[in-house]
Amino acid sequence: MQINWQKILVPIIAMAILVGFWEWLVWYKGWRTFQMAAPSDLWPAYRRHEALFWQYGWQTLWRTVAGLAIAVVVGTFLGMIMGLSRIMNDALYPILVGFNAIPKATVVPVIALIFIGQHDFNTVLMAFLISFFPIAVSVAIGLSTLEPEYRDILRSLGASRFTVFWKIALPKTLPEFFGALKVAATLAFIGTNLVEIITPHGRGLGHLFQSAQTNSDFPLMFAVLIALAVLGIFLYYVVVALERIFAGWAERRPT
Repeated sequence: MQINWQKILVPIIAMAILVGFWEWLVWYKGWRTFQMAAPSDLWPAYRRHEALFWQYGWQTLWRTVAGLAIAVVVGTFLGMIMGLSRIMNDALYPILVGFNAIPKATVVPVIALIFIGQHDFNTVLMAFLISFFPIAVSVAIGLSTLEPEYRDILRSLGASRFTVFWKIALPKTLPEFFGALKVAATLAFIGTNLVEIITPHGRGLGHLFQSAQTNSDFPLMFAVLIALAVLGIFLYYVVVALERIFAGWAERRPT
């Protein structure tokens, strides 16, 4: 397999430029660590709290992945119902849009009160609630825009509704599905960290960020933000790898 060095080196160079500019800006402005942390201040913060980063990073990651997995199942199911039935689409779409418009930060206290003491469940639930909407919509749009000619040809050849779905509808929705899954993967981290920050006695990187904010530890705060960014990038490229496996045929390559 030929390695595309451009896709590897260009992001690395871009991040190096960004980090260099960040370091220069802090030096130029003369900001102290209680005002703004520089990239050179982050590594000592990682070293001081290395055990917590590994422990809390894993807790944040598995909760996010669990919520995202549930969002994939539920979102795909709702999208199939909406995409294959005009009546269900008209009934469910306004409800989903209205629910998605509610600021999720206002939902966290409600969930915390309903499920008192169940921090893992609350965190996974919020990751699910904030990430299932784009998946449901993408699957619904992919199915509803299926060309009727393909469906009619297979049905005329005696194919069942399941065969039509498996051979035509499902492959057609895969590009839209993975596009939405990339967005949902980053949104799920937002839901996870909302609960970790707001809920008292929580665990995870969000809780570590809240503790750093309480103590005005800016290097630790920015170290947590970078750790969250790294986890988000990791999960994003996991989705990209799955997309290439299951929907690589839809990738448009430059000529």
